[in-house]
Amino acid sequence: MDQRTLHHVDSLVKNRVFRSRSEAIQKALEEKLSRLKKSRLAEECDKLSRREEQAFAEIGFEADTKEWPPY
Repeated sequence: MDQRTLHHVDSLVKNRVFRSRSEAIQKALEEKLSRLKKSRLAEECDKLSRREEQAFAEIGFEADTKEWPPY
């Protein structure tokens, strides 16, 4: 890690944002991994066909409406 980054982390520790360098690095890594996971989900969702998903939703909706009582 470069000195500039370490200095910044040390400032956060000094200002009691984190208890230690280790905690700061752990939190940063957890946050980054969480963001990567979310972006992976978004990438997978982009692969879905809107038309196919809409058709699946309408099939289920159509079956449900047959069971609804008339008003």
